[in-house]
Amino acid sequence: MDQLKVSLVPAPATGREHDGYTGYLNQTPLLAAPLFKLPLGSIRPLGWLKKQTDLMLNGITGRLPEYGEFFRPENNGWLQPELENGWEEIPYWLRGFYPLSVITDDKRCRQIAIQYLDRLLSTQDHDGFFGPRYLKKLQGKNGQVICDLHPHMVIMPVFIGHYEYTGDSRVIPFLRRFFQFCAELPEDQFIPLSTTGNFGWGGKEFGSMQPFVQSIRAGQMLPHLFWYYNQTGETFVLDLARRFFQHIRPPWDEWLDHHAVNFAERFAYSGIYYQLSGLPYHLDQTEYWYQQFAATWGQMPRGIFAADERIRPDCVDPRQAFETCGMVDMAKSFYYLGRITGNPQYADRVEDIMLNHFPAAYSPDQKAVHYLTAANQPQLDRSKLHHYRNGGEGGPAFLVYSPHNRCCGHNAGMGWPWYTENLWQGTADHGLAVWLYAACQIDALAGQPGVPVRCKVDTDYPFRGKAKIAVTPEQPVHFPLYLRIPRWCQNFSVSLNGQPLEFQTQKQQYLRLERNWLPGDSLEIDMAMTTSSTTWPRNGSVTIDRGPLSYSLKIEETWNQANDVNYVRYTTDEQHPNWEVLPKTPWNYGLSAGCDWTHIAPVTAEHIADNPWTVENAPIELKVSGRLIPGWTLQDQTASELQASPIYSDTPEEQLTLIPLGCARLRISCFPVVDNGPEAREWVTAPEHIPHEQRSKNRFDMQSQVNDKKQQDL
Repeated sequence: MDQLKVSLVPAPATGREHDGYTGYLNQTPLLAAPLFKLPLGSIRPLGWLKKQTDLMLNGITGRLPEYGEFFRPENNGWLQPELENGWEEIPYWLRGFYPLSVITDDKRCRQIAIQYLDRLLSTQDHDGFFGPRYLKKLQGKNGQVICDLHPHMVIMPVFIGHYEYTGDSRVIPFLRRFFQFCAELPEDQFIPLSTTGNFGWGGKEFGSMQPFVQSIRAGQMLPHLFWYYNQTGETFVLDLARRFFQHIRPPWDEWLDHHAVNFAERFAYSGIYYQLSGLPYHLDQTEYWYQQFAATWGQMPRGIFAADERIRPDCVDPRQAFETCGMVDMAKSFYYLGRITGNPQYADRVEDIMLNHFPAAYSPDQKAVHYLTAANQPQLDRSKLHHYRNGGEGGPAFLVYSPHNRCCGHNAGMGWPWYTENLWQGTADHGLAVWLYAACQIDALAGQPGVPVRCKVDTDYPFRGKAKIAVTPEQPVHFPLYLRIPRWCQNFSVSLNGQPLEFQTQKQQYLRLERNWLPGDSLEIDMAMTTSSTTWPRNGSVTIDRGPLSYSLKIEETWNQANDVNYVRYTTDEQHPNWEVLPKTPWNYGLSAGCDWTHIAPVTAEHIADNPWTVENAPIELKVSGRLIPGWTLQDQTASELQASPIYSDTPEEQLTLIPLGCARLRISCFPVVDNGPEAREWVTAPEHIPHEQRSKNRFDMQSQVNDKKQQDL
C-alpha cells in the first residue's frame, strides 16, 4: 500500500513548524506541542452535528440579539462603550456566535458577527483598552480603583478566530495595543485579590464582587497570550503571561474551588502554564485537581460532578446537578490540554460531557436552556423547593428550560461550534489527527510543502461505531494520519482501500498511518461497541454504558409552558416561552440483581434522525430487567437520595427500556440494584418535604470568613 507505515503511539511527535501553518505551533521558549487547532472554517459539520448547529441559528444563540436583555441599546456597552453597562454576557455569547456564523456560513449571522467585530475594533482607546470604558477604572465604595479584565479574557477567542478565518490585518496591532495596556497597568489596579467577601469571590468592602472574578479566572488569558507570541515572537507577552498566572487566586481550601465554572476553568490553568514554566509538576497539578474532584463529587456518569452551582458538604448524590456553563468550560479546558499533551484521554473526557449531558441541557429546538442538569432528574419543574445551592425557597426556578438564562444562555452557545472546531487537529509532523468522531468535512494542509487535502467523514457516531473517511489531496502527498482509539473501545479495526490493516488494539492510543496519500483513498473504521456497567462505590448504584454513551431509563415526557416563572429577573413572552417537563411514566426503578449487563443486544433504529437527541428519536434502546421501588419517591420535587444497594423489592419484574443519556431530559442513570437475597435492605421512604431551616447548613459558606482571613495572610 505505497509503503504504508502502521504504528501505535501514545501521542503525535512534538515540533515547531508546519508548512502552511506558520505561527500555529509553540515557539521557543514555549514547550513544543504535538497538536494544534486548525484555523476556524477548516471543519464543517455534517449529519446530526450539522442539525444541531442549524438549530442554533434560530435558537438562543442565533436569536439572542433580537430579544436578549443585554443587547438592548441602553444595555450594550460593547457596541456603545460610553455606557456604564455590559460585562461578560456579550463576550460569552460572541465567542460561540462568531464560530457558529462561520461553520454554518449563515448570511444573517455573518452580518451580525462582522458588525460586532468592526465595532469592537473601533472602540479601542489610545491606551489600548477597548469595550465598555467603565470597566477600565471601576471605583468601589471604599475608594479602590480596579481595571476589570475578566470580559476581555472571555472575548479574546473571537479576535483569534476572526484572524484565522479572514487574515484581517487589524487584529494583530489591536491585540498588541491591548496587551501593552495590560502590561502597563499599575499593580494596585491589575487583578487585585479581594481579602473580604463571601463565596470566595470577595468584594464586600469594594461593594461588588464583579472585579474580583478576574482573580479566580486570570488563567483564561494564558492561551491567548501564547497564541499571540507564536504569531509575532514578541516576548513582552510572555512576561505578561507570568503576571497573569501569578495573580490567580490560590485554592480556596483543600479544594481548588467550590464553584462549578471556576473549577471547570481553573483546574487546567497550571497545565496550560506548563508550556511556559516547563515544570512537570504544573501539568501533574492539573490532573491532581481533576482526579480529586472526580473521586469525591463525580460519583455519576460521564464527567459531570455535583456542583449546583457549588460543591456542598453531603451533596454528592447523582440527584445533585451540574451547571450547563460548566459543561462547555470543562470541554474548553480539555481542548487546550489535549493539544498541549497529545494525550487522547482529553478527547474521551470531551465526549463524556458533550455526548451525554450537553444535548439534554437544551430543549430539542435549541430555543431554551436550563441551568442545571443531573444524572438522576425525573422532573424539570417550576418548583422552588429543590435543594440546589442557587435555588431553594424564594429563589428562581433553575430547572425549567428558558430562553432568558443570563449565564448559560450566553456562554453555552460555544458548545457545538467549539466541538466542531476540535473534531480534527493538525499535528506537528505535518499530518492530521482525527481527535473526535463525527460526520464532517475537513479542508486542511498536510505534508511538505503543505498540500490542500479534503477529508470527508461519514459516520453515525456515537450511536454506531463505524466511520468512513474519504481522503482527497489536491495532489499525491506524504503525511501521517492519526486515528484516536477511544478509551472504551476493545476492538478497533481499520481498512485502507478495502484492505484490512494488521495491528493490536490499544485503548487511548493513536493509530498512525503514514503513506503517500492519493485522491480517492478511503479508510473504513469499525469501533465495536459493547455494553458494560459502572458500579459507583459510594452507594453501589449501577450505570449501564455502551461505547461512548451511558444510558438512562426512558421516561415519557409532558412539556408545559411555564411563562409565569420569571427566570431570575427576565420576563417571558409567547414568542420566547419557558418550559417545564414532567414525567408521564414511572421513574423509580432499580435494576434486577444477577442480570448480565455486558451482553445486552441493542435495538437500533434503521435510520438516525436528523436530531437524534430526543426521547422520540433515540436511535438506540437497551432492554434490561428491573423492579419498581415504591419507597423511592420525590423529596421537595427531587428524586430522594440513593440508598445503599441491594434494595429489597417484591414488585413484579418488568422489562425496562434505556436510551442514551443525552436523549433523556428526564433521567435516571444511576440505578439502585434490587434483590431479594439476605443482603437486601428495605428502602426507607424519605419525607416529602424538609423545612428550609432544617436543611443542612453550607459549611463552606460558614467558613468564608476563615478563608478570607487566610487569603489576607497570604
